[in-house]
Amino acid sequence: MRNKKNVILTLLTATFISCFTYVISQTKQVIEPKTQDTLSAKPNIIPLPTDSVFTDKGLKLKPYKKNAHASYYADKFTGRKTADGSRFNNNSYTAAHKKLPFGTRVKVTNEANGKFVIVKITDRGPFVRTREIDLSKRAFMDITKNKGAGAMKVTIETIIE
Repeated sequence: MRNKKNVILTLLTATFISCFTYVISQTKQVIEPKTQDTLSAKPNIIPLPTDSVFTDKGLKLKPYKKNAHASYYADKFTGRKTADGSRFNNNSYTAAHKKLPFGTRVKVTNEANGKFVIVKITDRGPFVRTREIDLSKRAFMDITKNKGAGAMKVTIETIIE
């Protein structure tokens, strides 16, 4: 039992470190520290890339659909062209939707646990009648309650720029 806890703790620590390292490497937000010389100056803030937004503070959201069924892309689609012409990457924060315009950013919230991601629509689909949105595997795994699940109920809100 103790060995299982150690393995789980090690895996969680490794996952946290790799996610933190990725966020740091992708972050373009730089805030100068406040020293005596810069107390009166405003900090130099560069916005984060659109595919790595983790907060909804200050975003204007328009409800799109509640109780929507979400799934994720299979690994076999990695590297293939999406409907907007870009290459699909299962490690990015992207999604496929049947009707929303390409480039639309949406907040997808897991109704079971309240976790959310912000993704960009880059493809058409899913081509299953009961499903509303296909998330990249990374986006899906970030918000899912059960890592073994293939689908979940979500709330979709469009972000008004």
